Order: sequence, then C-alpha cells, then structure tokens
Amino acid sequence: MFKQLMTGAIGLSFLAACEAAGPSMPTGIEGAFEQAKSNEAELRVIIQDMPKGGDIHNHLFGAVYAESWLRYAEEDNMCIDKDGLAIRFPTSEGCRAPLVVAGDALKDQNLRNDLIDRFSLRDFTPYAGWGGHDQFFRTFGSMAAMPSRFGDMVADTANLAGRQNIAYLELLHTMELFETILPMVAGLPMTGDAETDYNTLMESEFGKELPNMVARAIKDTDTAMAKVNTLLGCGSEQAQPGCDVEIRFQNQPVRTLPKSAVYAHNIFGWHLMEQDSRWVGTNLVAPEDDFISLRDYMDHMEQLGFLYDTLGPRNISLHAGELWLGLVHPKELRFHITEAIKTAKAKRIGHGTDIIFETDYEDLLKLMAEQEIMVEVNLTSSEQILGVKGDEHPYQIYREAGVPMALSTDDEGVARIDLTHEYIKGVHELGLGYDDLKRMTYNSLKYAFLDAETKARLIDDLDARFAEFEAGFK
Repeated sequence: MFKQLMTGAIGLSFLAACEAAGPSMPTGIEGAFEQAKSNEAELRVIIQDMPKGGDIHNHLFGAVYAESWLRYAEEDNMCIDKDGLAIRFPTSEGCRAPLVVAGDALKDQNLRNDLIDRFSLRDFTPYAGWGGHDQFFRTFGSMAAMPSRFGDMVADTANLAGRQNIAYLELLHTMELFETILPMVAGLPMTGDAETDYNTLMESEFGKELPNMVARAIKDTDTAMAKVNTLLGCGSEQAQPGCDVEIRFQNQPVRTLPKSAVYAHNIFGWHLMEQDSRWVGTNLVAPEDDFISLRDYMDHMEQLGFLYDTLGPRNISLHAGELWLGLVHPKELRFHITEAIKTAKAKRIGHGTDIIFETDYEDLLKLMAEQEIMVEVNLTSSEQILGVKGDEHPYQIYREAGVPMALSTDDEGVARIDLTHEYIKGVHELGLGYDDLKRMTYNSLKYAFLDAETKARLIDDLDARFAEFEAGFK
C-alpha cells in the first residue's frame, strides 16, 4: 500500500512539474520560426534566407521599381511631363515644351519624389473619390521606356529575386501589341462567334504578318536575354544573384482593348509559345472590373477556349475573380472563375478573391481541387486594389477545400514590396506557419508552366537547398 502511495505521489509530482514547465517548445527551424514571429526583423531574416521556388504571377512592367524607370529615362534622354508626372518619348526634335529632358528635370529632388509616388503606391493614402485601385492602375500610363530596356527590366527583376533565394520567375510581358497588332485589327468587325472572328483575323493583314511578328518577338527576346547575361555578369567571377534565376515569360493581352485586338494578340501568343520555349503561357491583364472587360468577358473566354481546342493546348493562367463586393454589380461576382476554368481552360487562377460569391462555389472548389487548378495569391495587391485583407481573403476557404496555392508579388515595383514581404504578410495576417510557407513554395514550382525536365531539376535543387537551410537550425 505504501509503495502504491509513493508511486502515485511521484507520478503526481512529475505531472505537476510538467504543467509548471509548460508545453515543450519546438526546436530546429520550427522553433526559430515561432520565436521570430514576435520580432519583425528576425522574421525577415529567416524568410529572406529561406529557399523559395518561384514568383509565378509577376508583371514585368509592374515589377520594375520607379527609381529604375527614372534611371532609364535619364540615360536614354527621355522626356518628363512635369505637370502630368509622366515619362514620355521624345520626338525627332527631342523634348518639346512643356516636356523637359529627363536629365535636366530630374535634378529636382522634389520632382523625383513626386514621380516615384506617381509610379507606385509609396506613401499613398486613399481620399474621397480616389482609392488604391485608381492609384494602382494609373501608374502604368505614366511610365515609359525604350524597347531596348526589355533586358534591363528582366535583369533588375531577376537580381531582386536572386537576393531572396527565388529560383524561378514567370514574367508577364506584352510584345507586338500596341505598335503592330492594334493598328492592324482595331477596325475589324467581330461577331462574337469565336470561329468566325478567328477566320476574319487570319484572312486580314494580321494573318499575313503573323509569322513576321512572331519572328521579331523571338529575336527581341534573344536580345533581351543576352543583355541580362551581360548586365549581371553571368558566367563570370562577378556573376550577380540574378544569374541563378530561371526565367520564363507569359504573353499578356490587354482585355480593355477592342475584342479584335485581344483575340489577335492571343493568336500571336499561341504561335509564339509554339515556336519559343521561353514563352510558356498566356494571361489577360488590365482591370477585370473595367466596363469593357466586363462586357467582353465571355467573348474573351470563348476565344481562348476555341484556340485551345483548335490550335492545340497551351498553358493559360487568368486574372479571374479579382473582384469584390461593392466594386462591381453582384452579378459579376458569380461566374468569372467558373468560366475561366470551364470555358477558357485555365490551369491557374490569378487572385480568385471573390470565390465565395461564385454560383455553386462549393462545387467549383471541389473541381479546382480535383483538377489541381492552382490559385496565385497576391496579398498586398488584394489589399491595395480591392481593400481585401486578413481573414477577408479566401485563403482558408481554398485550403480547407484542398485547392493548391502559392504566394506571388503581382507588381512588386508598383507595390514597393518583394516576395519575402508577401510571405511575412501571410504569417501575420493568415497565420501561416513554416510548413505552410514551405508547401506554397513547392507549389510555385509544381504548378509552374515549365517543361518536365526543368521542373524536376528545380524541385531537386529546392530539396537540397531546404536540407542545407534547415540543417543550420539544428
């Protein structure tokens, strides 16, 4: 009896000691990560050093920081519109009044500050009649650079990625649209029937010039990527971090242009992807809530579906559901993601913020999980453009449904962020843990628009980098 009492007493004492000590803390990287959550600088260090897969929703023009746009303008003798706060192209006579040569205008630090603020959301505060959505989309009409800066932009973006241990960039970029395709096809009548309109376009001057446009785009890409290697010193002892980043491109038609131009640019993209493996997908851009985007939405989806079925499968990622209650009429929230997947054959969805407003959204979520339709989550962009933040974001809805997701930047230069910032934002606002971030970084490669061999190589490399990174915390 005495022995039983003593054994019970020892057991109670052990339990009491454990309760006093509290639950054991995780060790290794999980422990360091949990501890760093209370210190922003420490969390930044860990996540910045953490291996990352890809940033697969990143618009090249939006990725470039304002300071780089100003540097390009100075070096290329571009013009500054001081009243309109914009960079403009010179005429054959140079910069005629009221425009001023960039090198002269940008000696004024106050003007520099004003231009940086115009080209981004730095220090932006919404006010009556003007919100983040307005500020964001206005930036793109204010920035300009010579076509020869294509390579500079890629180099700048790749270097920023490389310094954060990002392995892959999928950059959205527009080629041939405004200078050649739009003037050719803007006046062509469209019926709304995808097959009829395809034939109209291909029988026009556009169809005849299409091979030349594709060849020119391939040559321009060759030139740009050669410049990237030169600027970053790739292959030399002075190689910069961007040299280690794998780079691919998506074609991006502008959905606010005439239907003929959107369709023609998608056709161009289809042929470009077929002939150049660096061009791996297509995506519609510009505000999804614009009245033209809304009016022509189903026509755009049917155009893409027709090309997919007729010219052969291509990788499609679509800005769909980048909407929110109050921004548009509720009817517009009910079908955009559904049609992007079912009609346009999208393999990935950009934003997908309004998912819970879609008709039969639970069935849609089930379909997305079954077909592994990945969602590109852009937290800062959703907050700045839509005002959606924290638990308003449908991250948890997607996660519980088993829909794969990855974090991306969208327009890091305009937003004044980087991918590390988005990971940190996910930790604070969505409660993401280390395992969540790790899963999403693998998703960014698993669902990248890459050939199987390159994808396997990058994932193997990510395995090795994670093993080395985590070993440092044991």
